[in-house]
Amino acid sequence: MIHLIIGNTGSGKTTYSNKLKAETHGIVFSIDQWNSVLFLPDKKSTDGLDWFLERIDRSEKIILDLIKQLENSKTDAILDLGLSKVAHREKFRHFAVSNNIEIKLHFLDVSKETRLKRVQKRNSEKGETFEFEVTKENFEFMEAWFEKPNVSEMKNGILISE
Repeated sequence: MIHLIIGNTGSGKTTYSNKLKAETHGIVFSIDQWNSVLFLPDKKSTDGLDWFLERIDRSEKIILDLIKQLENSKTDAILDLGLSKVAHREKFRHFAVSNNIEIKLHFLDVSKETRLKRVQKRNSEKGETFEFEVTKENFEFMEAWFEKPNVSEMKNGILISE
């Protein structure tokens, strides 16, 4: 099974993914960790959103192959990949259908105020889920970038709200 973990910045996707991992014995793919380890050390100040999106797309090609391997071993894949856009989520739905893999959407619907407080706390404490600092500017960008799942997308999904 593929679990798509959806939520805007600071909604608790990584924390939720880790709890789901404990329940399902699945494997978590966290794009923040991949970015922090594989890409951010090489990022120049002139590199923008397209630079990140290209690297995320390349990472997801490997992730898709790993999901097939996990499915063959009856292990759930938990995707903490941001998945901010409907089209991005559709990519994984199409992959699941094409490969006869069950898919479940988990949407963490948390208010902007709560999420901002969480991000500020994570930035200052640099605890277990900290991978890199999220600036106020980045937070606001993601606020406008994120596309909330609609009723059709949420069919058979799980809604987690504060």
